[in-house]
Amino acid sequence: MVSVANRLDEVKEYYFSKKLREVAVLKSEGKPIISLGIGSPDLNPDEQVKVALTKAMEEPMAHAYQGYQGIPELRKAMASFYKSNFKVALNPNTEILPLMGSKEGIMHVSMAFLNPGDEVLIPNPGYPTYTSVTKLVGATPVFYDLLEENNWLPNFKALESQDLSKVKMMWVNYPHMPTGATAKNKMYSELIAFAKRNKILLVNDNPYSFVLNDNPESILNYEGAKDVALELNSLSKSFNMAGWRVGMFVGAQEYLTQILKVKSNMDSGMFYGIQKGAIEALHLSKEWFQSINKHYTRRRAIVYKILDSLNCAYDTTHVGMFVWAKLPSGITSEQMTDKMLYEKDVFITPGTVFGSNGEGYIRLSLCVSEDNLEEVLSRVQV
Repeated sequence: MVSVANRLDEVKEYYFSKKLREVAVLKSEGKPIISLGIGSPDLNPDEQVKVALTKAMEEPMAHAYQGYQGIPELRKAMASFYKSNFKVALNPNTEILPLMGSKEGIMHVSMAFLNPGDEVLIPNPGYPTYTSVTKLVGATPVFYDLLEENNWLPNFKALESQDLSKVKMMWVNYPHMPTGATAKNKMYSELIAFAKRNKILLVNDNPYSFVLNDNPESILNYEGAKDVALELNSLSKSFNMAGWRVGMFVGAQEYLTQILKVKSNMDSGMFYGIQKGAIEALHLSKEWFQSINKHYTRRRAIVYKILDSLNCAYDTTHVGMFVWAKLPSGITSEQMTDKMLYEKDVFITPGTVFGSNGEGYIRLSLCVSEDNLEEVLSRVQV
């Protein structure tokens, strides 16, 4: 076999890719595994969205290559969405870049701005892809602590005490995954000031704003944000369209122009029908979010009962499609995960997947039917 690239030396296969193969084997052996591990919405998109996709099939050029920046109607719909939901004004021609899922945006922005030797501030706990992509482009991850005693928010005093001379980018993610914590106490204003002082590009990853959250926010709604910050967003979680792969980068033209240089060399445009369906989704009223949150509210109530049965602690003010829970003393995250998988036929996520500060915690997904959650509850109560 030809030797692999050096950049793969420190990059491991994504945890869920590997673990789900193990779960699949157990299922093939007849184990009745219920997965509470993945945040892939099991609810359907709105019917109007599916109709828009279907109708688009008959339009001229529907099956041709599309532009790298999406059709103008899509960018206008994204601008309208930001205006109505976040009170953020965006120029659809210059301040919005549609993406084929926000996950690709993590790679694009890293390739556009990071050189080998540059450092990147990454939350611990946080989304593992921030770390793996940083390593893939030859930059160095520098982890900043998020702790329960500080409401899972950055400690700016601790950050300022570090050597930041090589830091070029900082990943931020609120509502936070995996904990569900929200930005509080003028955190975005503090972040913007911190980034300006230290000449750091902030990237706020914001896909969970509308799931069980009464106060969706964008970092771009704060003064001076466009000077130092970009925001990633996605239709995956908010509109049950994870497999459609529709996301967006929003922010100043100067930054997006550089990201487009990368993106335009990596794809040939988003499928037209998907863009038309996305437009329909972005124009849905707030009643859409209310309807899906009714499902998640009922599911979360059952998850709380499951966690009570496991003697875990959790914060009922947290939002998003996961519940983050602290384990009782005497058991590690991976021990609890294995105990649930092999003794209860239930797959949950150990907090350590998201960093060392995840030790002692587990994460449960709400993307599971009420019937399956009730079944999990009955298993853990035995």
